[in-house]
Amino acid sequence: MLRAISSATAFLIVGALAAHADGDAALGKKVFNRCMACHEATSERDKVGPHLLGVVGRTAGTADSYLSRYSQGMKDAGAAGLVWDEISLAEYLRAPRQKVPGNKMAFSGLTSDEDIANVIAYLKADPRP
Repeated sequence: MLRAISSATAFLIVGALAAHADGDAALGKKVFNRCMACHEATSERDKVGPHLLGVVGRTAGTADSYLSRYSQGMKDAGAAGLVWDEISLAEYLRAPRQKVPGNKMAFSGLTSDEDIANVIAYLKADPRP
């Protein structure tokens, strides 16, 4: 079951996103280097985690090539209707285990609003070479 975040937390996240709404895809690519050990963003090749090419707008837990490997928590999040948009990605990137309890991602999250906005800008752009 998805855990709701407090309205105060949502307000802070939305406010931070508004401040950095556009983000910088080039800077986001640099921040994404922290994610590259487990995720691919420039192809549909899965690593330890699912590929993130086209993740913005995709329902959580539905990358076809990774279906059998998603955690139950991520499958449940998708079944509950979680779609990766700017707000849900920002919440997840800040606190993955809080946004999707039971997910298996070991990364504890990003703390910088700017880094989060930049990574989202990178993922929204077509990062293929």
